[in-house]
Amino acid sequence: MNMTNFELRKWQTSDLDSLVKHANNINVARFLTNQFPHPYNRLDGERFLEIAMSHNPAKIFAIVVEGEAVGAIGVFPQDDIHCLNAEMGYWLSETCWGQGIVTEAIGRMIEYGFKTFPVARIFARPFGNNPASQRVLEKAGFHLEARFDKNLIKNGELLDELVYAIRKNDDAE
Repeated sequence: MNMTNFELRKWQTSDLDSLVKHANNINVARFLTNQFPHPYNRLDGERFLEIAMSHNPAKIFAIVVEGEAVGAIGVFPQDDIHCLNAEMGYWLSETCWGQGIVTEAIGRMIEYGFKTFPVARIFARPFGNNPASQRVLEKAGFHLEARFDKNLIKNGELLDELVYAIRKNDDAE
């Protein structure tokens, strides 16, 4: 694995151009909810940055390679009866796929999530047609907890929804 050096940092308004450049890709959008539009334009980027920069403590970080924001990763504490859980979501520019970046970023976010928020479980919900995302979650220590057959509709296609999770005490086992 040829791990590219990268950093996770808070989003900045100066990231707008690189955000739009890397997010405006059907191969990225096809594995994300419809809240991540395609095409992805400047207004979409401005809206995202406003939300991402409003959280304190930060919930969404930029994945930065060679000074350029090429993706995002976030951890989102849930509420009510789900308050011990946080959902993790991420995307990465297609130009950076296959370099081990997301696996490492997930590891860093697990540590950050458990340290920063009062949660005992972090989960992610990759689509059934996204084996690369399933693999990176498994490499990062997540376990498949559930599969919901033909539960999602994306671009007119019925897809399976998978639920992967890691618990705060998993690393102690």
